[in-house]
Amino acid sequence: MYKHILVPTDGSALSARAIEQAIGLAKSVGAKVSGMTVSIPFHVFALDPMMVSDTAEQYKKDCEDRAEKFLGAITVAAKAAGVQCEVAHVTADHPYEGIIDTATVRGCDLIFMASHGRKGVAGLILGSETRKVLTHSKIPVLVSR
Repeated sequence: MYKHILVPTDGSALSARAIEQAIGLAKSVGAKVSGMTVSIPFHVFALDPMMVSDTAEQYKKDCEDRAEKFLGAITVAAKAAGVQCEVAHVTADHPYEGIIDTATVRGCDLIFMASHGRKGVAGLILGSETRKVLTHSKIPVLVSR
């Protein structure tokens, strides 16, 4: 069965639910967990409202603060369940690439992530990091909704 589960989070309520489920699965099969979050590199011109900062330094600090909060939730939940856990904050232009790369580098044998469940035109236009991970990953992906 699975020995090392990667759990990406974006800090959303759906990610929080996926964290609980992933840690429950890890506990039941004796696996360890790697929690991770992805920040997009600072760009001078950006459409992402998370990137609206005064400077690259401020953006970096904001990303680190968010990552600490997001990853802290995984660490606390894993500790409460008695599951071994390590966390990572990575930077990638495309979050799905950061997720797959982290899973590969850390030797994970399962990626357990949430899906926002967008359907129809919204799903096509906005895309989905989960869908991109599913499409590009050679590592099995379990999706929580």
